[in-house]
Amino acid sequence: MFQQTFKNFNINLNVLNERNTFSSGEPVTGHFSFDLTKETKITSITAALEGKANVHWSSGGGGKKRRRRHFAAKLEFFNLKAVIMQRNGATDEAVKLQPGTHMYPFTCQLPQGDFPSSFHGLHGKIAYNLTVGINRPWHMSKDFTTELNFVNSINANQPELQTPLSGSNKMTVCCLWCASYPITMTASIEKKGYIPGETVKIICKFSNGSSRTATPKVRLQQKQVYYTKNKVNKREYCKLLVSVAGEPICSHASDVHTEIMLTIPSSASPTISNCSILVVDYLIEVNLSGWAFPDLTVLFPIILCDTPVGSPPPPCL
Repeated sequence: MFQQTFKNFNINLNVLNERNTFSSGEPVTGHFSFDLTKETKITSITAALEGKANVHWSSGGGGKKRRRRHFAAKLEFFNLKAVIMQRNGATDEAVKLQPGTHMYPFTCQLPQGDFPSSFHGLHGKIAYNLTVGINRPWHMSKDFTTELNFVNSINANQPELQTPLSGSNKMTVCCLWCASYPITMTASIEKKGYIPGETVKIICKFSNGSSRTATPKVRLQQKQVYYTKNKVNKREYCKLLVSVAGEPICSHASDVHTEIMLTIPSSASPTISNCSILVVDYLIEVNLSGWAFPDLTVLFPIILCDTPVGSPPPPCL
């Protein structure tokens, strides 16, 4: 019945930047509109701005004696409500809206605070929603929701984010009483902080003392960690975002220098470290793999920011 009376409901947000994101303390403005097919009484129209996180996963099961256990947690960062239209103050009667198109502007503001960035993962999400509710006499409220792309602004001027990272690893392959020359790998990156869409240059030096060709590979892993309240239980999930292979390293080669370029997906979410039930980290994994020996690995933990490293911090609102 509601769909027959209300049609073409739209919530339009005014864009603040080219990334279409919102941050703490910023205004959220726009308008919503709908079409009425007949005269309709409205008791109120409300708007709610809410930020929350929730996680859920299960384990066990698969047998008669094993019960499946469920784990869940929720957080509410804020829940702000406002009335856009209400009953006639003098008569306390519902407002009569005529058939046709109706449009209402709205203005609200995100509160100040250290809130985590929006994220949708395998076992949970962090979401910021704007909900418009329409209330009619003797009818249940009808809600329309749109999600904001919220970004926590990390201070990109932190010295830690601009510090180069390097690491090395080595092994010797043995076969009975014979041992090959060492297999070594040294890798470095220019800094720790990056933004989605940026290209990371991995500078490598290899020595392959084995009798087999080895192949260097670089992977970008996203690590999602979900917690219950007070971090009593947790569930981890690693997602491979990008994998790039370098030029093969010939057998008995030494001091081979190479550069491998890895582009971070523009859709990657910023690092999340300020939420007690959902954490998102990133690792660059540099591997040297060969048929005759186990993988040689160097790991670089990186931080994904919303602004380029070294850029000025956002202005205070």
